[in-house]
Amino acid sequence: MSAALLGLVSVAGLTACSTGQESSSSASGGVKPVDGKVSLTYLQKQGDQEYFVGEAAGAKAKAAELGVDLKVVNLGSDANKTVSEVQSAIAGKSNGLIVVVPDPAVGPQVVQTAKDGKVALLTSDDQICATGPAPASCARTDLVARVGFSGEQMGGEVGKRAAAEFKKAGWNPADTRIISAWKQDVTVCGDRVKAAKAAFAAAAGDGVKNIDVATDNTPTGAQDKTAATLTANPGVKHWIVWGCNDENVQGAVTALQNANVSPDDIDGVGLGAYLACKDWTSGKPTGMKAALFINGKDVGALAVQTMYDKLKNGKDFPAEAFATTTMVDAATWKSSGMTCS
Repeated sequence: MSAALLGLVSVAGLTACSTGQESSSSASGGVKPVDGKVSLTYLQKQGDQEYFVGEAAGAKAKAAELGVDLKVVNLGSDANKTVSEVQSAIAGKSNGLIVVVPDPAVGPQVVQTAKDGKVALLTSDDQICATGPAPASCARTDLVARVGFSGEQMGGEVGKRAAAEFKKAGWNPADTRIISAWKQDVTVCGDRVKAAKAAFAAAAGDGVKNIDVATDNTPTGAQDKTAATLTANPGVKHWIVWGCNDENVQGAVTALQNANVSPDDIDGVGLGAYLACKDWTSGKPTGMKAALFINGKDVGALAVQTMYDKLKNGKDFPAEAFATTTMVDAATWKSSGMTCS
């Protein structure tokens, strides 16, 4: 892993990792190059979440650099708003749409609406499918091009670090449990958790039982569901926690500590690091032992650059473009180049 998060596409020539495949989705079929100024709309779920705030900032900075008109829309968690805002963006003459959907079930409608409006469509972070609500069961040819992070790679790093902490602590598998917390209808979340489980088992064996906890990907949701999980599992001494994002891990760690589980008995590995770093700056003991640093600013910038290249230069979308990540903890997060706000 790099010691610091690398920049993505820029005039300096830095690039993100890619699958090496061009997008075969028909979502942007019939889109014509733009002769004049490019106008884009970036529609984000949970736009007030810190990761997405950073993503919007990165997108705006890249748009300003390229001379692109950019509108950022916060969809919250409203799937219906996704469709109405896509329609509004097309009516407002946006040339391209970048979408982070609150619910992948709206994927087919978003794709069809963009296609009918003859605007380019790119997804950011979360995958959507042109023909069905479940990207995991979708043919690759029907997946919309995506910019973000590799769920498999991220989950693998989380699982390996959790295994290292587990072995360092010397816990008995018999009285240890794993909490895997995520919103279970989000494909990229499932990819991350699945990879974390596999990496942990490869590094530490399969003797620790796993408990899947369905959440809404928020700290409060994860905290509530974890509290119920604790009630249903008395006698467990040590807890390992991972999930789709920092929100899940922080919520679960908070529930454990509120139940008087010592931070020394919690092995929480976040994904994002934007909430984990706040625990580390507090100076108080925490069960958040490490987190994978992902930078939303770079994803937002890459999404805008990728869309611009499509509309101005006719460059095909890659099927997926991935940013790099790095594992950080209380001792290393500052030197990684990340900021904590």
